Amino acid sequence: MKVLIADDHAVVRRGLIQLLADEYPGLSAGEARDAGEVFKLAGEQDWDIIILDISMPGRSGLEVLRELKQQRPRVPVLILTSHPEEQYAIRVLKAGAAGYMTKESAPEHLIEGIRKVTGGGRYVSPRLAELLAAAVCADPEKAPHESLSDREYRVLCLIGAGKTVGEIAAALSLSVKTVSTYRTRLLEKMGMKTNAELTHYAIKSGLVD
Repeated sequence: MKVLIADDHAVVRRGLIQLLADEYPGLSAGEARDAGEVFKLAGEQDWDIIILDISMPGRSGLEVLRELKQQRPRVPVLILTSHPEEQYAIRVLKAGAAGYMTKESAPEHLIEGIRKVTGGGRYVSPRLAELLAAAVCADPEKAPHESLSDREYRVLCLIGAGKTVGEIAAALSLSVKTVSTYRTRLLEKMGMKTNAELTHYAIKSGLVD
């Protein structure tokens, strides 16, 4: 088993390696702390699976996922994140992820998910299955946030979490001016005028923790 683990927390990476080593003798694991390392390592070996976090320094996991699927379309990518399914699951599955799990998942469920996606399937938790069913049965008219780009969506979630423009700029490795531009686009696309309206929408739609 060759697994590439992309997470900016060393403790998480090492914990996953230990868990997988117990399950897969002879495990070969690579560790990536940010997008640059992910793409470098992804191109150096034929990985059986890439385990990717949504929140990493600089480029978001969503952006990394889309580029990975172009670079290595046949390698399954399993999202493992602290964000609940309501925030990103459907979006990342549409972007090509083979599965979505939260870091609160039990170890045996993680192993189950890895086996499923490395076997060519997709892993969907019972909670995510409910969300997918609800999305299929929902009104055909899209919710406003579904038309946002990945970067715009990320900015919306951070505004909803109460972050300032400066804090968002630091989190996404962007300039304050660029974040302000994204904020302006958000307001236009969402038909809103203030951060308070964006925050209310994000909370009501379950886009923030």
